[in-house]
Amino acid sequence: MNKNWEDSCPEALRVVAALLEDPTAWHYSLHLGAEADVAAGTIYPLLAKLERSGRVESRWEETAADGGRRRRLYRLSGAGQRCASVALADAAAAVSRGRYRRFGFGLPRPQGAHP
Repeated sequence: MNKNWEDSCPEALRVVAALLEDPTAWHYSLHLGAEADVAAGTIYPLLAKLERSGRVESRWEETAADGGRRRRLYRLSGAGQRCASVALADAAAAVSRGRYRRFGFGLPRPQGAHP
């Protein structure tokens, strides 16, 4: 797997796949978690780790609709964008070889299953 992503867990790769759907757009963390099927308690530490590694960048946004509440938005960094598609292709190849099957990466979840 790509050396920049070799320590990534299946959840991180699902988040990266969600970010790659629109790599230049900013995304709310909870929307990313829902899209990637990652629990709310997992998405925040995961995004923090990806940000520390330089793969993801973030910014704060104040929303008038919520009385000026601040929300953190995330997107792939330039380096993250360059590496992400290669990493996902490598992960897909690993799934086809059975490497991640025991962790459930690449397998459809049963209807109504929770992460």
